[in-house]
Amino acid sequence: MADDTERYVAEVIPSDYASWRYCIEVKCGLKLTSDFVGARIAILSDPDHEETQRFARLYGSGHRERVLAWFRQAAAEA
Repeated sequence: MADDTERYVAEVIPSDYASWRYCIEVKCGLKLTSDFVGARIAILSDPDHEETQRFARLYGSGHRERVLAWFRQAAAEA
């Protein structure tokens, strides 16, 4: 990760799992606890949830699917 840190810092929207983790844990200072990850998976998996709809409008449904996959990967690594 050290050699890609500059890219992670520069990216406004993460382009891959490592960049996303850096964004969540370093830039945002959030811990990817099982409770947090589970809650995000539940919300992003629900197409009728207002937050999911807002996320898809702002970032696109493709990015929502990527982020959901990254949360699932984080859950599998826990």
